Amino acid sequence: MAAARLKIFISSVQSEFKQIRQDLKAFLMGDAFLHRFVADVFLFEELPAKDRRSDEVYLDEVKRCDIYLGIFGYEYGGEDQSGVSPTEQEYNHATKHRKTRLIYVWGADEKRRSPKMQKLVSRASAEVIRRRIDNVNALTSAVYASLVDHLDCLGALRVPPFDTTACDKANLNDLSRKRIDWFLETARRERAFPLKSNTTTQALLTHLNLMENEKPANAAMLLFGSNPQRYHRSAETKCVHNHGTQYQRPFASQQIYSGDLFEQADQARDFVLAKINRAVGTRTLSNAAPATYELPPDAIGEAIVNVIAHRDYYSNASVEVRLFADRLEIWNPGKLPGNLTIDDLRNDHPSVPNNPLIAESLYLTRYIEKAGSGTQRMIELCLEAGLPEPQFEQRSGSFVITLWRDWLTAEVMDRFGINDRQRIAIAIVKSQGRITNRDYREKTGVVIRSASRDLEDLVNKGLLNKIGTTGRKVDKQDIR
Repeated sequence: MAAARLKIFISSVQSEFKQIRQDLKAFLMGDAFLHRFVADVFLFEELPAKDRRSDEVYLDEVKRCDIYLGIFGYEYGGEDQSGVSPTEQEYNHATKHRKTRLIYVWGADEKRRSPKMQKLVSRASAEVIRRRIDNVNALTSAVYASLVDHLDCLGALRVPPFDTTACDKANLNDLSRKRIDWFLETARRERAFPLKSNTTTQALLTHLNLMENEKPANAAMLLFGSNPQRYHRSAETKCVHNHGTQYQRPFASQQIYSGDLFEQADQARDFVLAKINRAVGTRTLSNAAPATYELPPDAIGEAIVNVIAHRDYYSNASVEVRLFADRLEIWNPGKLPGNLTIDDLRNDHPSVPNNPLIAESLYLTRYIEKAGSGTQRMIELCLEAGLPEPQFEQRSGSFVITLWRDWLTAEVMDRFGINDRQRIAIAIVKSQGRITNRDYREKTGVVIRSASRDLEDLVNKGLLNKIGTTGRKVDKQDIR
């Protein structure tokens, strides 16, 4: 069967959901799975000027669409002579022409909702199944699950997306009730999650769209499983501490973390924090002496959770965290969605999560924040700490995030006019903390005079510090 090519009409009060409408379209067109099935997403504000009445244009688009996607918020919108808003007109037209209607009710404060919108919500609730949402992550997750279900009903899915697929041979007994209790408590505290602490496992999974054919979905197993690797062997995080600046054995240390995704994120972050430098301040402001890490802990956590949330779980590769003398690299098996570029990550951009159901649970427990803001937050944290901007790149089939441990990057050395021999000296200092004139000569093969000149040049440029000399100056010159 040929893949379904859907035309989706997004309906809402434009002014109330201006950015959300744009972000939702970007997600639908850019998601690694959905983009194969979505031909077009209609937003009225993107239409060029036409010599036609606006209501004729948007109602004609409703008639042409396959799916009417309505976001009903607190506002009702402008009204025509009959007192009906465009949003309600569009809903009526979709109903008249028997379109598939997906309705999402934004917010739970009914006192804020306009009376006419309350009536529209009540009417829609009697006609279709609708979902209540109150943030962009929940909307993305709910729309994603609805469209996957719709495509499945059409018979268009040969290989469904990973996170919605039922976990083969698993059942509810394979989930950790302890982890679910923790999730409910945390989500209620951090995001005012509506479900109570005594909610059953099945009710929670149903609410989060993590049930498929009465079985836990793959996403549920990764988030709440007692032993997720029993079903998904490569869903683990490998952490490696390297002696120098190259990825080579023997490693200083290595750990492979399994368990659920929350555990992996915590353990990988702690692995890095235990290896990097930490300065302990004084107790002038409190009884506890403050500790300042050379890399911002929140940037480390953000980078690790980012790749855990967005990785390709169909891949046999694992998430890798590689700590070097000069940098931290986090490797994600996968790639950016087709509609995002590396440059987009440095500016405001829509959230296009590769695993929306996983991302929603990470958001509810505050492991991730506002949709699409993670990379910008990493940049802000590093710049505030006096470090270079993180580097984002596609490398060897993976998306790689690099956080630099110090400001002396290859780009900075280019600006200072550092030659290849001097770069060797800097690499040695980053790895070993110091270098002598003799070390430099042995590594580069230069004579004493050239070695002294090169090292003095690095000192004069403020890139290295001369600590002191003993004995023959040229042999014992200690540079750090």
